[in-house]
Amino acid sequence: MWIGIVLVILAICGFLFWKYWHVQQPKNLIAIKNFYDLSIMDINGDKLLFDQFRGKKVLIVNIASRCGFTPQLGSLQNLYELYHDRVEILGVPCDQFLNQSPENEAEMRLFCERNYGVGFLLSEKVDVRGVDQHPVYQWLTRKSLNGYTHSVVKWNFQKYLIDEEGKLLDMFGPNTEPFDEKIVHYFK
Repeated sequence: MWIGIVLVILAICGFLFWKYWHVQQPKNLIAIKNFYDLSIMDINGDKLLFDQFRGKKVLIVNIASRCGFTPQLGSLQNLYELYHDRVEILGVPCDQFLNQSPENEAEMRLFCERNYGVGFLLSEKVDVRGVDQHPVYQWLTRKSLNGYTHSVVKWNFQKYLIDEEGKLLDMFGPNTEPFDEKIVHYFK
C-alpha cells in the first residue's frame, strides 16, 4: 500500500514539475543575434521596432495583473520617471503563470494606467517560454542568440537589462525589486 501511495505522489510531483517548470522548445526558433533587429507589437497593436532603443539601456519585464509581484509596476514607473533619460522600460504582459494576467491588451493597459500610473511602454500579451515563445524572449533566454547567458523565465516580473549597444547586460529574478541596488547601479 505504501509503495502505491509513494508512486502516486511521485507521479503528481513529476507532472507538476513538467507543467510549471518544464521548458518546451519554440516551434520556430529565430536566428536573429542582434537585439536591434527584434520587434514586438505594442499594447495598442502598433509595431514596436527595437532599433529605436539604440543608445539607451532597456529593461524588459514580463508583467501580470494578479501576481504577488504586481505592485512592482508602481516601482517600475518610479524607476522610469527617475531614469527615463538613460533607460527605456518595456512591460510585456504574459498569462503563462497560473492565469495571473487573464485580461486582453486593452484591459491590461487600463489596469496598469489606473492602478499604477504606468507611462512606460507596454507590449502585446505574449508567451515568454514554451512552444509559442515570442522571438524577443527567444533572444533573451538563449546564449547562442544573446551572447551572454542562457536562462528560463520562471515567473512573472523576471527582468532583463540590455545595454546601450544592444547587448544583454544582466538578468534579475522576480524577487529583485526595481530599485534594488543590483539594478539601479546600472543607471547611476
